[in-house]
Amino acid sequence: MRLIGRTAAIGLLVCAVPLLGACNSTGGTLSAFGNGAAELALPDSVDPYPDGEVLQVAQLQFSEGNYGHAARYYERAVEISPNDPEAWLGLAASYDRVRRFDLSDRAYREAGRLIGDRAEYYNNVGYSFLLRGDPVKARANFLKAHEIDPTSVTVNNNLELLRDGLRKSR
Repeated sequence: MRLIGRTAAIGLLVCAVPLLGACNSTGGTLSAFGNGAAELALPDSVDPYPDGEVLQVAQLQFSEGNYGHAARYYERAVEISPNDPEAWLGLAASYDRVRRFDLSDRAYREAGRLIGDRAEYYNNVGYSFLLRGDPVKARANFLKAHEIDPTSVTVNNNLELLRDGLRKSR
């Protein structure tokens, strides 16, 4: 997880979009934040990888801020393993980052079907709403995540940063 200046922290929300434990224990991180044109493009194609490596390649592309490429690899990951919630959350988060909220909504529905009772799910949905400029829905989802896992450092940080950001915007 990268730490940045306090003014940029609200945009980042300290790893607000973890893939099932990415900021908690499994090592992947989704804290990179960027809005460059290359990061927002969905490429027509990406290099092929063996099925067993696609999810890791997707996670790497995301962690490097290559959100369009990450989305394409996550698309392949959900084709290979349609019941893998980590792949669906990664796909949704990648679509969020390229501002394809229509596609991220579909991916979140699939993730919700698989793990809609998990703090990671609500945390990611909250971050999606934050990216859309809807802090009320973001907060509601962060609070659901907090109800499920009140000890989650990630969720608690996101709630605190959201509060700080709202205070500063007044």
